[in-house]
Amino acid sequence: MQNKQKRIFIITGMSGAGKSQALKMFGDLGFYCVDNLPLALFENFVSYVRQNDATRDIALGVDIREADRLQDIPKLLKLLAKNDFSVKVIFLNASDECLIRRFSETKHKHPLHKKLVAAIAHEREVMAPTLKLADDIIDTSNLNLGELKEKLSSLLSLKRAGDMQISVMSFGFKYGLPKECDIVMDVRFLPNPYYVPKLRNKTGLDKAVQDYIMSFKDARDFAQKFAELIKYLIPKYIKEGKSYLTIAMGCTGGKHRSVFMAHKLAEYLNKLGLSASEFHRDIGM
Repeated sequence: MQNKQKRIFIITGMSGAGKSQALKMFGDLGFYCVDNLPLALFENFVSYVRQNDATRDIALGVDIREADRLQDIPKLLKLLAKNDFSVKVIFLNASDECLIRRFSETKHKHPLHKKLVAAIAHEREVMAPTLKLADDIIDTSNLNLGELKEKLSSLLSLKRAGDMQISVMSFGFKYGLPKECDIVMDVRFLPNPYYVPKLRNKTGLDKAVQDYIMSFKDARDFAQKFAELIKYLIPKYIKEGKSYLTIAMGCTGGKHRSVFMAHKLAEYLNKLGLSASEFHRDIGM
């Protein structure tokens, strides 16, 4: 086991209340997600997780399809506690009216394969003991996907900026935009060290290049204001449920200006106590 206690969230609730969307959101937050794992295999799964240090935090989807084994959940929760897991049960609920509307709109069949009103009533009866075990109950009747994600992120304690993994990268526009990034900043307005012969073959990680760039007031002002903007935005992204943030800074060739500014931003964020890594995609081009 890793020193960090692994978390297991059991996502359950009424069919149509948003379990599939919740599992997808957990996946976006870096969790290893398993939907409808047969509860008969649960002990084997726990054993696998304990022996595999690389396994991430886990979200398990459990629903009415496991009706015959739902009574085993209390025993499984005790098993998890015995094996030193941090475990929470999240129950997604919604009003009958809302569930009927959602099934009607999507034309999905209820998993109990009964008439819809009867199926919902039966499911509530079967799921009642599981509802009593829930650590958190989320009524999704009036929630959109963004609001659901915000509620889930608050349950995951992703309210501290230090919980977010931040990647700051540099790139050259001449080699194309990065495919996966959340924020792109163009720094081609800054003076270009490429046109200074003694700096041309250096990079933004060299002090001579850094001193040259920072000799300009525009560069100093930009570095300060952009860093303050990112600091302001990070809690906003966390509120939306993001646990990973990629910031890309580009100049013409990805060797001087963007490299230095990405390096400076990553350095600033780490000094704030955040978890920021840096990567220079085109520095060797």
